[in-house]
Amino acid sequence: MTYKALFLDIDGTTLKSDHTCTDSTRQAILETKQNGIEVFFATGRPIHEIKKLANKLHIESFIGYNGAYATFQDKMVLNAPMEKQTVSDIVHTAQKLGHDFVLYTYDSNYFSSLDATSTTSFIQLFQLEENKLYQAEILDQVLGMTLINVQEDELDDYKLGKDMHLSQVNIEGAQSCFDVIRDQMNKGQAIKEVMQELGYTAEDAIAFGDGMNDKEMLQTAGASFAMANAHPDLFQYAKYRTSSVDEDGISQGLRKLGVIN
Repeated sequence: MTYKALFLDIDGTTLKSDHTCTDSTRQAILETKQNGIEVFFATGRPIHEIKKLANKLHIESFIGYNGAYATFQDKMVLNAPMEKQTVSDIVHTAQKLGHDFVLYTYDSNYFSSLDATSTTSFIQLFQLEENKLYQAEILDQVLGMTLINVQEDELDDYKLGKDMHLSQVNIEGAQSCFDVIRDQMNKGQAIKEVMQELGYTAEDAIAFGDGMNDKEMLQTAGASFAMANAHPDLFQYAKYRTSSVDEDGISQGLRKLGVIN
């Protein structure tokens, strides 16, 4: 099989908990690109927060905001903000329940508070830089959002409807954080649109992930890997299992497929 694109989640897949990647991972990405395969970051993170990392790894194409925005090199492929009323309703519920949140737009992160312990910890954990205080004027620009300090027994208080769900952030220190995922606008759907733009199908793609926000991506790609450190519920959606992020899981998976030597 000749693959045309590689899609990599960031936290827990490309990056270890200390925000670094192994030399083997870095070399695997470089060799993959040298073999003519386009490499994408496919992340829940906002794209404006990952450019420094991307530059270090020579990655030029992105799926961000859990699938709401995608670019191939300098060309925008997908731009799908959330419905304004939906965002407003979720914000209202979070405020009523005393939960913090962050809304991601194209160029900024809007937090419910910039000095609460939960939000400052979140900012530090993900090393976020473009942070502002929430304002209602940006409700029609929101590409993604994360709820912070939410307990499992509170999830049902968010009446998201049948086309959305909450996905726990699979990072140590963020277990009480949940991404809002749109069932028809996720990493998997974004891969389909990106691959169509490139003139290929999703069967020509490889994907690696570790969190439940990677479920649709792993279901969609022709070859998909769940990291050994993945959320336990994720393995059933991947075609293969590889070693952990600390043990060069990306490199080992790509070698299994014969993409790199």
